[in-house]
Amino acid sequence: MSKFHLNIQELVQGEFELKKVNLAFVFQVNCPGCFIYGIPLTNNLYNLFQEKVGFIGVATAFEDFEYNNEKSLNLLLHNGEMVGETKKYYHSNYNLSKYPETLNFPVAFDSMTTSEAFINSDKIELMCKNIPNFKAFSETEKQLLIQKVKAHYTQIPLIAETFTLNQLRGTPSFVVFDDNYTVLGHYFGHQNQDVLKSKFEDLLG
Repeated sequence: MSKFHLNIQELVQGEFELKKVNLAFVFQVNCPGCFIYGIPLTNNLYNLFQEKVGFIGVATAFEDFEYNNEKSLNLLLHNGEMVGETKKYYHSNYNLSKYPETLNFPVAFDSMTTSEAFINSDKIELMCKNIPNFKAFSETEKQLLIQKVKAHYTQIPLIAETFTLNQLRGTPSFVVFDDNYTVLGHYFGHQNQDVLKSKFEDLLG
């Protein structure tokens, strides 16, 4: 089974306690859907399971870097201030200038690196090893794939490591993992709370 790679800067809020079952909620500050669905869902799950499940919110950035950054995250956590498309959505639909909920769970910002540093590290190989049947590839096929992946990430100015290493599809994303960082479940987009609630209950026995 694949491993969850949690590469973050220092926590901006709270303390993350690794438990037998954990949830990483990966979001972008400039992502209205993360605020409409993701944060309320994670808050509800945190209120229900915080004694038995470890929670961490990871603010990431794969686009709109002028909004998706640690400064915007701090504005949200400390003042409820929103930015970009999220701000426009809540202002035009609800006439709100500040986000009406607080984030009750620990939150960190994703570890950001340059494309040059990323492709010259061992992280490309780490990503490729998670590809199904990679071990069965010939050495030539492995090297061709690694070069192809490197060429792709050369074109991206900033790399968010948690988002990229785990090959997440977008935000909001929810990753359930154990105390060995083995992935137990992965969910993308708008989720029904009962799905994750049932997952936790099954894993907790």
